[in-house]
Amino acid sequence: MATLKDKYKSEIAPLLKEELGLENVMEIPRITKITLNMGVSEAVADKKVMDHAVSDLTKIAGLKPVVTKAKKAIAGFKIRQGMPIGVAVTLRGDRMYAFLERLIHLALPRIRDFRGVGNRLDGRGNYSLGISDHTIFPETQADGQQRANIGMDVCIATSAQTDDEGRELLRLLGMPFRRASAATAETAKA
Repeated sequence: MATLKDKYKSEIAPLLKEELGLENVMEIPRITKITLNMGVSEAVADKKVMDHAVSDLTKIAGLKPVVTKAKKAIAGFKIRQGMPIGVAVTLRGDRMYAFLERLIHLALPRIRDFRGVGNRLDGRGNYSLGISDHTIFPETQADGQQRANIGMDVCIATSAQTDDEGRELLRLLGMPFRRASAATAETAKA
C-alpha cells in the first residue's frame, strides 16, 4: 500500500501543478510541518496528568514532546511562573506524513457523529484543528488504562500562498472537510 507521501509525489503534486497553472515544481503547495499541542490545565492539581499527557503524545507522534511552562503567574488559575502547563511536538518529513495519514484515516472517523472538519484556513494556507479528546488515536488505548480526556490542537503548516491552494492540497490528501449545505450557502451570500 502506498503511503501518503508517495501519493503526494506521484499523484497530488502533478495534479496541483496542472490545476493551479504553476510552472516551477517548487511553487507546488506542500505540507511543511505539523505541530501537536496539548494544554494540560489539570496538571495544576495532579502532577500525574502531565506524565500521562507526555506519554500519550509520545505514542501519538512517535517523538518525545517538549513540556511547555507558564511564562507568568496567574493567581486566578493557581498557576505559578515556570509551572508545567502543556506539551508540544513538531513533526516533519516521514513522521509528519505518517501522522497525517493516521489522523485522516483512523482517528477522525472514530469521532462520534463525525460530519467532517471545518474548512476555514488562516489566510496564508495553514490549517488548525482542535480535537476535544486525544483518545481517538488507537495508540493511547494500547495499555488499557483509563485516562483523562485531554484536548489537542493540530496545526498543519503548508507552503501554499492562499487559503484556496491550501484547502485544495488538504482536500486532495484526503482531509474530510464538512460539506456546506444549501441553507448555509444562502445565509453566507446574504
